Amino acid sequence: MKVTKLNIVRFASKGDGSFIDTVTARVQEYFSVSGTSPYANRGMWIKTILMILAYFIPWILIISNTGASHVMLFWLCWFVMGCGIVGIGTCVMHDANHGAYSPNRKVNVFLGHMMELIGGYSVNWKIQHNLLHHTYTNINGLDEDIDSVVFLRLSPRQQWYWFHRYQYLYAWFFYMCMTLFWMTAKDYLQVIRYKRRNLLVKHKISLKKAIFHITWYKMFYYGYVLVLPILFSGQPWYFVVAGFIVMHFTAGLMLACIFQPSHIMPHATFPEPVLENGKRCIKDSWAIHELATSTNFAPRSRFLTWCIGGLNFQIEHHLFTNICHIHYRKLSPIVRETAAAFGLPYHVKRTFWGALKDHARMLKVLGKNQLAR
Repeated sequence: MKVTKLNIVRFASKGDGSFIDTVTARVQEYFSVSGTSPYANRGMWIKTILMILAYFIPWILIISNTGASHVMLFWLCWFVMGCGIVGIGTCVMHDANHGAYSPNRKVNVFLGHMMELIGGYSVNWKIQHNLLHHTYTNINGLDEDIDSVVFLRLSPRQQWYWFHRYQYLYAWFFYMCMTLFWMTAKDYLQVIRYKRRNLLVKHKISLKKAIFHITWYKMFYYGYVLVLPILFSGQPWYFVVAGFIVMHFTAGLMLACIFQPSHIMPHATFPEPVLENGKRCIKDSWAIHELATSTNFAPRSRFLTWCIGGLNFQIEHHLFTNICHIHYRKLSPIVRETAAAFGLPYHVKRTFWGALKDHARMLKVLGKNQLAR
């Protein structure tokens, strides 16, 4: 369903003694008793530095001709930069643009602009991710994370075409193209759409100003990530362009493999709003809706958790976006036990590969002309 303005959906009332009130109180008690800040700690700052270095050290090697002295090292540098994009995106920018990195707003704003440094536009990201995805998870026409190109059917509520039968095979190519599309056309298309839907007002920015900002940021981005390597790497320009594509294919595939198993899964729900007294409504409260549409994976893998900004604890992230991801592993048992006490689902896959297999299975299910939940 395509919309030109934001169709507000109302969730059911949380009620007295609700799940979200109970779990919030228990989480607050955890921080109070442990004397822990819900924001970043020293380990988080160290990780931030490492993720930034993982992106810029290979770039420095490329433009200094050090990383281009051997062709294999040249390609490796671009691959590592792709991993650096993932690290900055999931471990630094993500928390900052949620306001979860620091109690100091200026710190969050500064680190949030890492989005522009890796080629995106933070205003668009906040609208797509913070507002649309986190509020209307898996709701077709509102959650833009499931509103992809026509070749991908990521919700049973979307139009089915015959070629979707094969999307479980070709989806991975489109996933690789995700950030490449983002760094070229997506930001312009999004900001025009958000203007039509009156979503730029909250950010106090006009369409003209937003397009100017996007253009300026893109010029800066392509200047340092493409023009400088072409001028100084010593490699042919087409090698540099190919390296740029390798970087984005790496980042796009990695990011998709992190985000897609978090919501596009066989057990996830894709609720359709119903009309009640002229208003579009979801039968569940917002917090219960988030439990039903989100999935954790590989909760015991500290290494994976460290690398992807705790986004394998997607349930905790959706319920507590204002808490830094370094705390999700400790909060997980609290959320799981509270959900069990209320008889609510808490979806978790034991391994990352198990979650990825289930996502592939879901792509196959969605490739058939049938409705899911």
